[in-house]
Amino acid sequence: MLRWALIILVFIVVDVYAFQAFRTISKNLWLTILYWVITLLVLGNFIFRFYGLNRSEFGNPQAYAFAFVLALLVPKMIVLAILFAEDVFRVPQALFRYFTEGSNAGIKYLPSRRAFISKIALGIAAIPFGSILYGIYKGKYNFKVLKYTLSFEDLPEAFDGYKLTQISDIHSGSFDRPDMVSYAVDLINQQESDVILFTGDMVNNKATEMKPYLETFGKLKAKNGLYSVLGNHDYGDYVRWESEDAKKQNLRDLKAIQKQIGFNLLLNESIYLERDHQRIALLGVENWGAGGFKKAGDLKKAAAQVNENDFKILLSHDPSHWEKQVIDDDYHYHLTLSGHTHGMQFGIEIPGWFKWSPVKWRYKYWAGIYKEAGQYINVNRGFGYLGFPGRVGIWPEITVIELKRKGVNT
Repeated sequence: MLRWALIILVFIVVDVYAFQAFRTISKNLWLTILYWVITLLVLGNFIFRFYGLNRSEFGNPQAYAFAFVLALLVPKMIVLAILFAEDVFRVPQALFRYFTEGSNAGIKYLPSRRAFISKIALGIAAIPFGSILYGIYKGKYNFKVLKYTLSFEDLPEAFDGYKLTQISDIHSGSFDRPDMVSYAVDLINQQESDVILFTGDMVNNKATEMKPYLETFGKLKAKNGLYSVLGNHDYGDYVRWESEDAKKQNLRDLKAIQKQIGFNLLLNESIYLERDHQRIALLGVENWGAGGFKKAGDLKKAAAQVNENDFKILLSHDPSHWEKQVIDDDYHYHLTLSGHTHGMQFGIEIPGWFKWSPVKWRYKYWAGIYKEAGQYINVNRGFGYLGFPGRVGIWPEITVIELKRKGVNT
């Protein structure tokens, strides 16, 4: 009850300011009624969906309830910040007049709010409001194909021009537009890459979430096959199970589903991709994440059958694994492919110039290509979405990486 009381208190404080801005520019009774009806409906639906909820029960109704709260709360907090800044000047003026002109003057000496400041506040607040609504309605399926070319001196000559497509974080349990999922799968196939690599989190929690999309993802095709690893959500750690056996069965079912789709699941193991009698090593580890995330990944075990001098591509779901273990490993991992962060599904990106998201405060490597100690990592922004049913500025990603050998004319 205390938690919900605090949530309601936050809404009250925010709306005290937001409504002042609204009333400053409009005295219309019906607009006032509409303002409060929408506010109370959104807050009421949020409380109804989340009161007494455990994580196992989280689904699309809760996701949308959370999204619409954000759509209202974030803009109103911007209004609060601007009007509070105005009060930094209004309140001292009122106190000065009060003490210099006498207590009988009272509250009338509090200057009225300036309409143009309220208009500016509401105008600025309209930007995140519209952006969040767009992110919910269209942004989550605004798939982008991001293409990179990476050059290596020791890439086997036969692999010069080799193309791989990476997808990550499908989170099939969140989808509500099968037609858009099918569109994205077609988009993947249109890249005609040599290999498709999936870096974990096929589901939110349960293998059954993937069953409606078996046929769709079963259409994925690549010349040298499909390979995958597990992400932290694939283990079923975030829901309650009737027994430990049920949880283990869920993981077995998910592994079977990956095989049915056509993915070769790499569980702390490696294989070789061959081309014209030359080869590169592809390694996959189970999830390893810094902090409280599962640490089932075993890099040494995955590399047990790999030669130190082989050209190596590593699939590891969480980019913190690259930071904490891979970069400084005795083996040189030329390219690591990760996901996990989703770019927080919110941020600002101007390709080739600027990239920002709050997730950067949690993950040093959170979206795109990075290079350290002569090794590369690509952190895929994710195919699907989780929690918030939308994306704002950080769009769902299909990565295409072309490998080039330095010094080879093509």
